[in-house]
Amino acid sequence: MSLREESFSTVFSHALRGEPCRVVGLDSVPSPLPMADWIREPDLADHELVSLCDGPTIDIGCGPGRLAATLASRGHIVLGIDIVHEAVHQTRERGVAALRRDVWDTLPGEGRWATALLADGNVGIGGDPVALLRRAREVLDPRGRVVVEVAPPGVPHAVRWATIECADARSKPFRWAVLGVDDVARVAAEAGLVAGEPRRLSDPDRWCVVLEEPS
Repeated sequence: MSLREESFSTVFSHALRGEPCRVVGLDSVPSPLPMADWIREPDLADHELVSLCDGPTIDIGCGPGRLAATLASRGHIVLGIDIVHEAVHQTRERGVAALRRDVWDTLPGEGRWATALLADGNVGIGGDPVALLRRAREVLDPRGRVVVEVAPPGVPHAVRWATIECADARSKPFRWAVLGVDDVARVAAEAGLVAGEPRRLSDPDRWCVVLEEPS
């Protein structure tokens, strides 16, 4: 049976509502979309990640709001942004401010955020991590930081076209990047940022790095 093509937002909404979906194109074989990891309650690794956020934080690609809600529970001013209406709805259901915005849109508080959070691989948004990190710099206060979750050591930097497929629909192709520990310092430097020491979270498959302006 052929799948009808729908927008990324529509197909991702199916996944957010519990429909099993898979990602095609990022790996040699299709893989399940790990929605369960994104809608669950925060774990120790999540708390370790958000502990690196300082002050008012914008969660870029907030999804269903797991980390935005964790930040809010720790006393942060936080705004989640996402292009998927259902993601914004679910984030708001967690009691957190969220807007349906593309990261390239004009955003509230531009130039004043203390932290930009790119978790769950969202540094891959748009398939150009350098451009995305440069955009994050525009959103931040000059003294701010980007907290980036990256792939583990040994995972090469890659840019690919991908789709999300559910039972009877597939998304239009979208560009996505994978950025790992081995390449994050180089990519950050191209964006004008300095990478701190990579940190492995309590989940051994999860790593993160704090990026800041040169001193």
